[in-house]
Amino acid sequence: MDKEPIRVLLVDDSILVIVLLTRILSAPGTGIKVIGNARDGKEALRKIPELDPQVICTDLQMPGMNGLELTRNVMAQFPRPILVLSSAVEKGKNDDNIYKLLGAGAIDILPKPQGSSDGNLTEVGKDLIAKIKLLAGVVTFTRKHVPEEKVHHHSVIAHTVTQQHTLIHRPNITIPKTTQIITIGSSTGGPQALQKILSNLSPKLLIPVVCIQHVTEGFTEDLVDWLGASCPLTVRVTKIGETLSPGVVYFPPDTKHLILDEQGRCTTKIMGCVAINHRPSITFAFNSIAQYYRSSAVGILLTGMGSDGADGLLNIRKAGGITIAQDEASCVVYGMPKVAAEIGAVQHVLSLTQIVNLLKEL
Repeated sequence: MDKEPIRVLLVDDSILVIVLLTRILSAPGTGIKVIGNARDGKEALRKIPELDPQVICTDLQMPGMNGLELTRNVMAQFPRPILVLSSAVEKGKNDDNIYKLLGAGAIDILPKPQGSSDGNLTEVGKDLIAKIKLLAGVVTFTRKHVPEEKVHHHSVIAHTVTQQHTLIHRPNITIPKTTQIITIGSSTGGPQALQKILSNLSPKLLIPVVCIQHVTEGFTEDLVDWLGASCPLTVRVTKIGETLSPGVVYFPPDTKHLILDEQGRCTTKIMGCVAINHRPSITFAFNSIAQYYRSSAVGILLTGMGSDGADGLLNIRKAGGITIAQDEASCVVYGMPKVAAEIGAVQHVLSLTQIVNLLKEL
């Protein structure tokens, strides 16, 4: 029996964009069906109960009700995965509302496909189709909108149901006083998880924190600004040649790796011929931190699709460091932590809340 196609609702005020997206998603063999479209958030909200889409793809800037208000209303009334398609990525004029969308419950962001004559339609369409198939497996929960000044992001917004893998959960652990660095890797669902973690860190933290997040090109600075607004520590992009300072949260430059050399200085250089699936690579960062900090490193692998970070986390464990993976129930996508657990890289499996509570005591 053939599998039912994934039902998608498109929300955009441009009819040309709607036509283009429909053309991409309705191509033979995609396994996706565009069941309707809306020109703004209000029209989308009227159609959701009848159409019952599995995934919603929405623009950010629209007349009437924009993508942010739509996301808030959907997550409060009809919770389901939301993918933001924004032309801001291409223009380099990103709006901080994009990350407010993630805070409101949207799962991920992709650049909006532009035209079909420049040869990029197939590649952009491939990424879009893969992302929709991923999000169709995500289970979302109702979120009531809270005024921004009162948001502390204590609720888990989604998890995906995957094959069961038995692990021992050990919430009663402590970070050794000899720890000199904390490094965190994340992908899909990571911005929301990172905000919850970083906003709860102590302002008196005396070690550096390195974060490697898979993010669409052009969004790194906006991600750093968004996370820095709620973090009591300085959050910034690393500079080539600098050494890591205590009490600072570091992110790699846009589409660059973050690697430490033999003196502990930041660089983006990779030695030798290595297959690279992600820029930045979590595994590359974890490997260099394991090599430089050895047993004084703590590695944490959060929600994300794929396997990036698993091998690097294993090297941190082999070097004598502490390794932690986010548990399945609190992950948006239980991919990277699952692979890390399967190869023996994980010492402790914790929920996102347990990770927050563990780190904020430092």
